[in-house]
Amino acid sequence: PISFTFARVWIPDADEVWKSAELTKNYKHGDSTLHLTLEDGMDIEHKLDDKTKNLPHLRNPDILVGENDLTALSYLHEPAVLHNLKVRFTDSKLIYTYCGIVLVAINPYENLPIYGSDIINAYSGQNMGDMDPHIFAVAEEAYKQMARDERNQSIIVSGESGAGKTVSAKYAMRYFATVSGAATEANVEEKVLASNPIMEAIGNAKTTRNDNSSRFGKYIEIGFDKRYRIIGANMRTYLLEKSRVVFQADEERNYHIFYQLCASSHLPEFKNLKLGSADVFHCTNQGRNPVIDGVDDAKEMCTTQHAFSLLGINELNQKGLFQVLAAILHLGNVEIKDRDSDSSIIPPNNRHLTVFCELMGVTYQDMSHWLCHKKLKTAQETYIKPIPRLQASNARDALAKHIYAKVFNWIVDHVNKSLRATVKQHSFIGVLDIYGFETFEINSFEQFCINYANEKLQQQFNMHVFKLEQEEYLKEQIPWTLIDFYDNQPCINLIEAKMGVLDLLDEECKMPKGSDDSWAQKLYNTHLKTCSLFEKPRMSNKAFIIQHFADKVQYQCDGFLEKNKDTVNEEQINVLKASKLDLLVELFQDEEKVTSPTGTAPGGRTRLSVKPKEVRSGASSKEHKKTVGCQFRNSLAMLMETLNATTPHYVRCIKPNDLKFPFTFDPKRAVQQLRACGVLETIRISAAGFPSRWTYQEFFSRYRVLMKQKDVLSDRRLTCRNVLEKLVQDQDKYQFGKTKIFFRAGQVAYLEKLRADKLRKACVRIQKTIRCWLVRKKYLRKKHAAITIQRYTRGHQARCLVKYMRQTLAAITIQKFQRMCVQRKVYLQKQAAALVMQTILRAYMARQKYQGLLRNHKAVFIQKHVRGWLARQRYKRSLRAIVYLQCCIRRLKAKKELKKLKIEARSVEHFKKLNVGMENKIMQLQRKLDEQAKDNRVTSERLNCLETSHAVESEKLKVEVSKLKGIEEEAKNNANRVTSLLEQLERLRKELTTTQKEKKTIEDWATKYRDEMEKMVAELKQQNGLLKTEKDDLNRMIKEQSQQMTEKMTRALAEETQQLESDLNEERSRYQNLLTEHLRLEERYDDLKEEITLSVSVPKPGHRRTDSTHSSNGSECTYNSEFAESEESSRHGEDVTRGMDTSLTLKLQKRVTELEQEKSSLRNELENKEEQFQRARVRDDEEHKKSRGAELEYESLKRQELDSENKKLKHDLTAMRQSLLGNAGAGAGAPGSPPYKVLMDQLNSSCEELEVRKEEVLILRSQLVSQKEAMQHKETMTEPVHYAEDVHKMKDSGAITQAYLGLKETNRLLEGQMQQQRRSYDNEVEVLRGELQSVKEENNRQQQLLAQNLQLPPEARIEASLQHEITRLTNENLDLMEQLEKQDKTIRKLKKQLKVFSKKIGEMGAGHVETISPGQMVEETVRPVNIPRREKELPGNVEYKKEEKLKPRGVAVNLIPGLPAYILFMCLRHADYVNDDQKVRTLLTSTINSIKKILKKRGDDFETVSFWLSNTCRFLHCLKQYSGDESFMKHNTPKQNDHCLSNFDLAEYRQVLSDLAIQIYQQLIKCMENILQPMIVSGMLEHETIQGVSGVKPTGLRKRTSSIADEGTYTLESILRQLSAFHSTMCQHGTDPELIKQVVKQQFYIIGAVTLNNLLLRKDMCSWSKGMQIRYNVSQLEEWLRDKSLMLCGAKETLEPLIQAAQLLQVKKKTDEDAEAICSMCNSLSTSQIVKVLNLYTPVNEFEERVSVTFIRTIQTRLRDRCETPQLLMDTKIIYPVTFPFNPSSLALETIQITGSLNLAFLTRV
Repeated sequence: PISFTFARVWIPDADEVWKSAELTKNYKHGDSTLHLTLEDGMDIEHKLDDKTKNLPHLRNPDILVGENDLTALSYLHEPAVLHNLKVRFTDSKLIYTYCGIVLVAINPYENLPIYGSDIINAYSGQNMGDMDPHIFAVAEEAYKQMARDERNQSIIVSGESGAGKTVSAKYAMRYFATVSGAATEANVEEKVLASNPIMEAIGNAKTTRNDNSSRFGKYIEIGFDKRYRIIGANMRTYLLEKSRVVFQADEERNYHIFYQLCASSHLPEFKNLKLGSADVFHCTNQGRNPVIDGVDDAKEMCTTQHAFSLLGINELNQKGLFQVLAAILHLGNVEIKDRDSDSSIIPPNNRHLTVFCELMGVTYQDMSHWLCHKKLKTAQETYIKPIPRLQASNARDALAKHIYAKVFNWIVDHVNKSLRATVKQHSFIGVLDIYGFETFEINSFEQFCINYANEKLQQQFNMHVFKLEQEEYLKEQIPWTLIDFYDNQPCINLIEAKMGVLDLLDEECKMPKGSDDSWAQKLYNTHLKTCSLFEKPRMSNKAFIIQHFADKVQYQCDGFLEKNKDTVNEEQINVLKASKLDLLVELFQDEEKVTSPTGTAPGGRTRLSVKPKEVRSGASSKEHKKTVGCQFRNSLAMLMETLNATTPHYVRCIKPNDLKFPFTFDPKRAVQQLRACGVLETIRISAAGFPSRWTYQEFFSRYRVLMKQKDVLSDRRLTCRNVLEKLVQDQDKYQFGKTKIFFRAGQVAYLEKLRADKLRKACVRIQKTIRCWLVRKKYLRKKHAAITIQRYTRGHQARCLVKYMRQTLAAITIQKFQRMCVQRKVYLQKQAAALVMQTILRAYMARQKYQGLLRNHKAVFIQKHVRGWLARQRYKRSLRAIVYLQCCIRRLKAKKELKKLKIEARSVEHFKKLNVGMENKIMQLQRKLDEQAKDNRVTSERLNCLETSHAVESEKLKVEVSKLKGIEEEAKNNANRVTSLLEQLERLRKELTTTQKEKKTIEDWATKYRDEMEKMVAELKQQNGLLKTEKDDLNRMIKEQSQQMTEKMTRALAEETQQLESDLNEERSRYQNLLTEHLRLEERYDDLKEEITLSVSVPKPGHRRTDSTHSSNGSECTYNSEFAESEESSRHGEDVTRGMDTSLTLKLQKRVTELEQEKSSLRNELENKEEQFQRARVRDDEEHKKSRGAELEYESLKRQELDSENKKLKHDLTAMRQSLLGNAGAGAGAPGSPPYKVLMDQLNSSCEELEVRKEEVLILRSQLVSQKEAMQHKETMTEPVHYAEDVHKMKDSGAITQAYLGLKETNRLLEGQMQQQRRSYDNEVEVLRGELQSVKEENNRQQQLLAQNLQLPPEARIEASLQHEITRLTNENLDLMEQLEKQDKTIRKLKKQLKVFSKKIGEMGAGHVETISPGQMVEETVRPVNIPRREKELPGNVEYKKEEKLKPRGVAVNLIPGLPAYILFMCLRHADYVNDDQKVRTLLTSTINSIKKILKKRGDDFETVSFWLSNTCRFLHCLKQYSGDESFMKHNTPKQNDHCLSNFDLAEYRQVLSDLAIQIYQQLIKCMENILQPMIVSGMLEHETIQGVSGVKPTGLRKRTSSIADEGTYTLESILRQLSAFHSTMCQHGTDPELIKQVVKQQFYIIGAVTLNNLLLRKDMCSWSKGMQIRYNVSQLEEWLRDKSLMLCGAKETLEPLIQAAQLLQVKKKTDEDAEAICSMCNSLSTSQIVKVLNLYTPVNEFEERVSVTFIRTIQTRLRDRCETPQLLMDTKIIYPVTFPFNPSSLALETIQITGSLNLAFLTRV
């Protein structure tokens, strides 16, 4: 049934300001009450005002609630505005809302992720009404209007403390800094942003309403140049609250800088300030809460210091500033005491005053004196008068505030100096951050000035709004009727006009005895009767009331005069001027020139300061002594003049609650601020005229359902006019403009009601038909189900009867067989019991016999070993005694023999003295010779003995090793035997246990009855059944586990593969990003070089020559390949050099790596040599000097001989080559020819000779080394040296000398050989010992494993042995793999050496030998390249002259794709054919540079970029296809394999070309993005592909006042046509299919990302119907992919986030099941994206429902565990890594024809 609803209205409420209610009874004219029902169900009666009889405000339809622009509401009034803001803020979490030209910003008290660089990029370049409201949209609008209209702009940010003014202004400046950039490299935008932390530190403080409240106003002008880049900035400040320096209320703080200094007082650079905690200073502890939650003051101090440094304030000035600020803190702690009633005194040696004077550089006596005295001047004399304590304290506070104001102004001046533009400013954007309207319980001079400023700003705002409305009406040619709006000029006149409040205040300040009371009386007398806006309070004579535009404010007169004067003691200033601190002197150096009234008087809530404008030096003294009010009025007038000269943009900041709770909306506080900031006045002005405005097309699309078919005409304007005349009878309710229809307030709601009624009727008809169909279908289904149930029931009964009969027969059969089984089992049990008893008895007797034999055997064994041990002990004792006796006897005999020898020695010495002469010497020499011969024999015997012992020892070790191996084999056999024995023993034990159990069972059976036996049998049966069940379960579990393991392994393999693919893609992307950055740096380098060139050589005025190498023809397919020679110009040389550098980079890097490795190895070798030399230097210094000369001489002789032989070999080789060259036959040098064989024989003989010479050198060096060692050994023997001297003294003993020297050399050689053999023996022994040790360790490990295995059960033993064997085989496999890798490395190293050797051979002679590429085998025969070419053998070459340049004028459409690539390769192949290295390098380098030049010149042309991408890839494929590498040659035909390059390996150039192709691909993507970007949003989101599905909702003012005119609408067909154009262009150019797939994938990613990002930032697009439009558009894109056969390229997957977002807009969003479905469906969307779409979801029709907050919280809870990035928008700058799969060409090079139209006549086919 149709339910009729009554009108819904807003009624006033004390708590919520406005409440929603619904009429329950129709209202009739004249009724005094309304019968209403509130939303909570309570019925009330609302009484109307007796005088006005005004009805309550009507509510807007639900579909209009939550609009982006408040002017889009049909009913424009205060409750509608308040409700719309509340819904957006609390339900949708949207803090920005438009209200006409005003952006309303509500402080969320929470950090939101909506200010990142991705959001800035999304808003950049967009129309203001196309995106959701945002501070970035206002900034973008100002920036675009500045560039379009060339008019300065202003952004006015206002609001009360804590509303977020400073943050909004900061984000606006950040937007300008990010979007515009800087015109110079001085980082101006960073400096502009760096000024924020400085100004916050010195001008912001914590208040009860805001933790970071700006206590001053500022206007920042951001300057731009002609290219609209930031070049500088300037700041003007207003209304500094100086009283906060000496007074803070509860829960408030002083300025942040003081707490930052106190928090950093422990740092070394702040020790001299003598600060401490903020709690000890009177200026920082009055608020009793010096800490802000979540703020680290020490860290903020570091930020402030960094900002100071960035803005050019050096460390010396920073130190001075911190000294002055610390001195202010100490001055606040100076205690002043009463001396008497009229004087005061500071106690001597006051610690804080002493520190103050030290920091300020002033004397203690002067400062303490003038703090308690003042100077009075008369006409004749000057008096010094003491002042009481209260006045002295006030003077002290005034001095502190004055000093702080000076510091504040100094910092602002220096910030402006740092931000000052170095070039001429073209335009600027000003950002005004100032107080909003303020009213407190006690309002003083500060609130008066603030509200005065807001009155001026509100007047400017009203005039601007009124002007825009008037322009809109005139533009649409609608009759203009004057709209009445509130004009606050009378209030402004009351304040600033002659005899106004400020004028009277200044006049009173000039009076000698002026006071606040007398000033109040003057105000009463002047304005109380003449001005209605001025009132006097009833209960006070010291206050007055002014009716401001926002509210009435009562001001207390106390303190007005003193604050307006703002005086300070002049003598105190003079003391400070005499300071030793340079910064302090600089602060007060203009005190005489400009007297800024910065003092204060006692009392008052706040103090303020005005930063004056710079005054001319010649101004009169009268101008210098202006009051604070006068100065503020003048600066405000200057500000208004600046704002009126600019185009203003308004941001109104709202504080939602006073408790700083996030997303909590207090209607009372909000409505107060809305009234105060002028938002409601804007609404009132709009509502007075025609607030709702529709274009004719929008109206037609929305209300097409209200029209009949006959009403629809081709002319939309005429159609709308006819329909409106029928629907709305009162023609005053609407007006027809040129492009829009204007409606009075409420008319859109009426039309929406008509539309909803029409749709509701249609829905009822559809429901009726569908319900009938559903009920009939349900009845037929029930009938069919009943018949089926009857059929199945009868069948079941028949089956039950047959089953009963079968069961009866089966039961009888079972009984028969069961009884037989029972009897048989009883018999078998008895038989088994008898056998068990016999077995147990026989086993017992056998065990007893075995135990007896075992004991006897063990006793005999013990006796045998004990008796043997006793016998050995007796033998050892006897042996020791015998040996001792023998030693004693032998010692006695030796003593006797010694005595005899001594006697004989004495007689021999006497004989020697008698026989002196030559014969003794000869005999002595003969004896020496005998002894030497004997020594030689002994040495030879020792050497033989050592060899014998070494051989014996080696044999013993080998035998021992073989024995150990045999023992190991035996141990393994024993282990196997032990295993079998243990298994047998275990089996016997089991049998024994079983026998014991059976014995016990038999005994029990003997004593128990038959019933117990039957019971036991039953239990055994039950257990057997359970075991079978368990067995089946285990088998099933094993199968399941095996399946799970298989699936797990498959899944793990797939995941690992996917991870590897992702890592590869990341690596590619990283590499390609590096290439992009490299290209950008190259372009930057070229630009800078050009700028430098232009700056150095300024051309003369007149004709400018153009480069002759630049073609004037603009053909899209022109390419330029220049060949640089040494004679060309320097510019060409530079280009070639740069290209050559790119080609040689890899070679140089490889060579550097090799040189570094060689350097490290040589360094290590040198260190080892030095260590050995140092160890041997002390030992063989003298002998080294003697032997080194001979050794060097000998080596030099051998070296000369080898050099001569080497020269001879080179000469022979050169002769052979010349002989080969002399033979002009075609096959003279072919493999197998006689010259070739002679050459190879000669080369082999040379190699053999070289090896022989190397061996000779080695032998000679070993001999020299052995001689050196022998000399070192002989150095320690002193006696042979004396013998040699005696030999030389002999006169006739030349033969003996020669014999001695020969023997000496022989001894050296023998000793060297013996040492060599000893070293080799020691090495072999070490090796054998190592092998023996490893065998022992292996044996021990085997024994341990065997012992462990013996302790394990048989099953575990088998498993352990298998595991051990697997481990052993794995280790062996790893060892073999290591050996294989080493061999592979060695093979690769040898191949490289062979390649280098072959190149060196080719360089030595005139002939050119082919280099071996990495892909070729070493065994390939070498093809000579110096044979004259033959056309029939090598067709497909193109020859060109070096002085010519490849400059085709164009490429015809009918030519083959990739023709330039084929031509370039044929030229390259000819250069390879003639073996011209320089030509190859020049050709490739020129090609690369020319392509780069073309892309730099025409990089924005898609067809050009696509053409060169295709040709670059084809050229790269040709280099691979004809490189000679087997992996590429397998795709070739035999003829193509004959065309392979023969002389050069261009693998490095292939990498360079691959990098170039990547750069071209990225350029192609950027070009494509630039073309697609304007189409995507319009075609995918805004255009209605399915007409009539989505009705257009009413739009606000922002949509109509877009800064960019409509340039035409793009549709989905436009996108598809453009995609088809891209695809056809690439296909025509012959682009690889795989590369086309990658391009299409990137295109679809851009389309999906841009569409989704705009969807996430546009509330008007998040609806059910728009989701359907998006899904239809996506299906059209998929259809396009199918038509182009590109469904498998991965492009569809890139649209998955957009598809899921569209599905999210269409699915149900109510229950927990819906939430679960959404979470599982939207796996490609992040949590923030899902929540954002749900928050933005907006019904277009009344039948749709909004998403509840509870449902959104449920979604957030379910998605809480997702691991994902918090980024809201997709990155549209991502470029997928590109790959270039090898795509060989089947085209034969000899078939390519070069047409004459290409103008390539200098190319010659050879």
